[in-house]
Amino acid sequence: MTFVTKTFYSQEDLVRHLKAHQPSFYFSSKTSTVIPYDKLETLLPWKKDGEYFLCDLSKLPAHMEVKENGNLVLRGAVSWEEAKKFLRSKGRNLKTSPTEQLALITAGIATSCTGERCFAFGNMRSQVVRLKYLDFNGEEKELKREDEFKSASSALAAYQSDFKHYQNFKNAPYPRFEKAIDLMIGTEGQLGLVTEVEIETTDNEPVTYVFTLLPRWEEDFTAHMEIFHAVQSHRDAIISCELLDANCMNYLKPDEKLGNNQDVIFLEVKSSAFEDIYANVLCNLTHTSADNVFEIAENKFHHVRAGVPRAIFEVNSQMGVVKIGTDVQVSPDKFEDLLEFYRKAAQVGVRYCLFGHFGDAHLHFNYMPTKDESAKCLDEIQKLYDEVLAWKGSPFAEHGIGLLKQKYIKRFHGKNQLDLFHDLKKEHDPYNQFFPQGFMNEGL
Repeated sequence: MTFVTKTFYSQEDLVRHLKAHQPSFYFSSKTSTVIPYDKLETLLPWKKDGEYFLCDLSKLPAHMEVKENGNLVLRGAVSWEEAKKFLRSKGRNLKTSPTEQLALITAGIATSCTGERCFAFGNMRSQVVRLKYLDFNGEEKELKREDEFKSASSALAAYQSDFKHYQNFKNAPYPRFEKAIDLMIGTEGQLGLVTEVEIETTDNEPVTYVFTLLPRWEEDFTAHMEIFHAVQSHRDAIISCELLDANCMNYLKPDEKLGNNQDVIFLEVKSSAFEDIYANVLCNLTHTSADNVFEIAENKFHHVRAGVPRAIFEVNSQMGVVKIGTDVQVSPDKFEDLLEFYRKAAQVGVRYCLFGHFGDAHLHFNYMPTKDESAKCLDEIQKLYDEVLAWKGSPFAEHGIGLLKQKYIKRFHGKNQLDLFHDLKKEHDPYNQFFPQGFMNEGL
């Protein structure tokens, strides 16, 4: 097997490649946390002789426009950062804000990515109005949200019934497959390639960012849980609710750190509602003093929030280890159980930190091990996924499955899921040319 890297500069070039039906892995900005790009050639085994293509889509021509109804239509290589800047010039803003703003939106559709603003605006799949994609013959087809998902598979009804439990999660352990657009959302490019998308946006109204200093969660998360419960009924005013624990601050520069060995919960609040939120939410907390609530500039919030996962990536790279972290979301009634598990996982003697989308009961627990400590951490992560399965939570609610998470996701896929994956791959990828090592090939 020979690996060939190929960069595409036009859709015509991409169509020609698709018509050749070559086994291919497609990528763009290389920001995915579940794809170790420096190890692709060892992690993409292929039984057949010949060429395997690593396809770079980051150079495809970009186009953006805002429709009269405020929806954003984009084609090609458009990043979240570029889209946000463009929309703000039109008085609009994105409803989804992933931490990594340099990632491309079409890739975000493929992984059903989420982010801070899901607390107010819901998950990615709820915001996609329509999309276009290239099928295995290079034909561009359109899917619309108002159309139902269609498949001749006998497994579809049972699959959809299984998914109902996860309707309110950011992402389930498997794609939704209820609306026509779901063929491309969360399937990680295994059934076709997204070329165009129309997504909902929102008014770019003024926002106030505040943070609250709290005790370390490992010692007592009573104050944290009080905030968690307090914000749930204010999703019309509070856009995001994010946590960075005290350990995260150790990965930031001295002038970026907040607090003194304290956890931080950030709130992104509509400025028009801030006085109400301050008076009726923040000032009514019994475990947190209003003296520990501070305003923070928007650019500093984003800089600090994005700086932590980037720093973790750099530390792991320096240590020569693959990221060992979680992307778990649980139902609100299981959130304390999740925090309690993380508390025990923090006691194994390995550096760690906890951060993420606190208001959504969706956190990232990350180990920063040495090579000798990796096996111990992997044992703890396996225990966590055993618990998540029992809690009926979602093990990977944001970043997709990719290559690194496949060994863990298998237990979450039963016969209904595997049968439908098998049928959809036969129908939409008969040559198995789209990411042959993806999770949907479990059923093949």
